[in-house]
Amino acid sequence: MRRGTFRDETVDYAAVGATQAPDLMQYPPERSRPAQESWRIGSGEERFRTASDALLSWRAQRDGGLSVSDVRPAAGPMYSGVSFDAEGHPIAPSKLEADQRFDADGTPWVGSGTTIRLHGRVAGLRADAELRVIFAIEEPRRVGFALGTVGDSVVSGEESFMVDWYENDEVWFTVRAFDAPRAVLYKVLPPLITRRRKALFQRYLRAISPLYATPA
Repeated sequence: MRRGTFRDETVDYAAVGATQAPDLMQYPPERSRPAQESWRIGSGEERFRTASDALLSWRAQRDGGLSVSDVRPAAGPMYSGVSFDAEGHPIAPSKLEADQRFDADGTPWVGSGTTIRLHGRVAGLRADAELRVIFAIEEPRRVGFALGTVGDSVVSGEESFMVDWYENDEVWFTVRAFDAPRAVLYKVLPPLITRRRKALFQRYLRAISPLYATPA
């Protein structure tokens, strides 16, 4: 099991990690719009492993039409944070020297504290941003991470990506997010945030789900 949490003052919003709050949709961070979607993407261990590897190698972003560049892993060991055993007892935190993995083109995989730059357009609007991996999780039946905005984005907030392999053998992909407007256009026309987020979610699904593996 691998867990990592990265906390840093350089993100441009206060509610760090709020995409994991169970009541996100009812009580989002102030002035932000929450969003959540879940899709069943198959079943079985192979489907889970394939989707997990795709997620951790930035396929949701890259195959979703966004350019990932300037990937900078955090220096030093990764702080594991506090986790719990099956009975709910806390497990002492530790530091892990995680094995760094790379994509075929040499791009480092997702890791806690990694900073990236995204470039592209969504729903006809700019989607450039600098983002940081707030936390990363690799467990036997759950893999995922969260990205928080650092700067240069039209919105401020966080999005998390999770692949779960449930006991009934189903594999689900879940994306949760909250966005607060930063660009003037989004402040004047808040519904554009919802439109942008909906388009992003569909891109992520097409990138991770085998149901959308055929060319458009």
